[in-house]
Amino acid sequence: MLSAFGRAFRTPDLRRKLLFTLAIITIFRLGAFIPSPGVNYQNVQQCLQNGQTAGGLYQLVNLFSGGALLQVSIFALGIMPYITASIIVQLLRVVIPRFQELYEEGASGQSKLTQYTRYLTIALGLLNATTLVSLARSGQLLPGCALPIIPDDGIITTILLIITLTAGTGLIMWMGELVTEKGVGNGMSLLIFTSIAATFPTSLGAIWSSQGPGTFFMVLVIGLVTVALVVFVEQSQRRVPVQYAKRMIGRRTVGGTSTYIPIKVNMAGVIPVIFASSMLYLPGLISQFNQPKAGEALAPWVEWINNNLTRGDHPIYMALYFAMIVFFTYFYVAITFNPEEVSDNMKKYGGFIPGIRAGKPTADYLQYVLSRITLPGALYLGFVALIPLVALVLINANQNFPFGGTSILIMVGVGLETVKQIDAQLQQRHYEGLLR
Repeated sequence: MLSAFGRAFRTPDLRRKLLFTLAIITIFRLGAFIPSPGVNYQNVQQCLQNGQTAGGLYQLVNLFSGGALLQVSIFALGIMPYITASIIVQLLRVVIPRFQELYEEGASGQSKLTQYTRYLTIALGLLNATTLVSLARSGQLLPGCALPIIPDDGIITTILLIITLTAGTGLIMWMGELVTEKGVGNGMSLLIFTSIAATFPTSLGAIWSSQGPGTFFMVLVIGLVTVALVVFVEQSQRRVPVQYAKRMIGRRTVGGTSTYIPIKVNMAGVIPVIFASSMLYLPGLISQFNQPKAGEALAPWVEWINNNLTRGDHPIYMALYFAMIVFFTYFYVAITFNPEEVSDNMKKYGGFIPGIRAGKPTADYLQYVLSRITLPGALYLGFVALIPLVALVLINANQNFPFGGTSILIMVGVGLETVKQIDAQLQQRHYEGLLR
């Protein structure tokens, strides 16, 4: 493996791409520690040492920002607005026919969709920045801390802070696109990978200091088993064989080849976990806006939400979380993989599945395979997502448990994809590659 990396750095073009990617990652991590204007950095650090932070969706945002959110740095919003905008634009293809037409136009249409994603990212960044500043000013971002995060809460400071956070989101988006264009791998995915990996040393150190070496090594063993499971499932696929008939074009014979359609066990990736986390955060958010006045009793439905849907160690929360992940997995796969479109493309180029007639029977067969391969993928996603919640019950390590849920899914997926890209570039230059 080390010799393979040595060959990668000895190749001038690949070395330039790798160094450029590392430089962008370094700038990204530096921005996570630069405080935004008007923020008292000392007070923020003192509040974070108390160990009380906002939960729910903001834990997810803080994870994707590499801990920058709770420090209210210039990159506090991280890559989350871009992820949300990408998902929204992808889902709008089902609702708005124009978006689907642009997607089918090829490179020119997809560049339009990319432009819409950028505009939506800035809009969501502005909205998230306003929410973040409001939480910081009211003290709800770091509950239990009496120190002011933004001492001067004047209108000028507030506007400057919102503009800075929004500009940070735009800069992260630009850096991610630069890595995709001039570096190695998908830029946005690598920035997310960097953010999550940056939290691992702190999380493991906190487990060592609070739970002891026994729990620490148990967490490492669970982490290795989880990584092995995720790698195995992420690489698993159902290969549907496809045969192309021979055709005469002029004096040449084309076609007659055999290939396959790779249907992954986990086609939805980490999106269902993000959807389920966001949806389960909404009841708690609604209950916060329906708190009783002084002397009034708490509404029964608000009390039920506070008791059952705000704590990750509650059985009802876990059951709902698991069920929503399974539902969103089927929902997202149904949107992103269209059996009729695949069947039409195969028919157009003379392809067919052996033993299956072209046209609607092929689409029905693909739908049959897809619905059955998605079930183990959905159960796998729910199982992996529940690992940190079970860890909270067993070893009380939810806040510092790094090997579970969204983090490990993203890290393994991005790591595998990046290594494959480096390996492909090495093999193009007649080297053995990273993978053997």
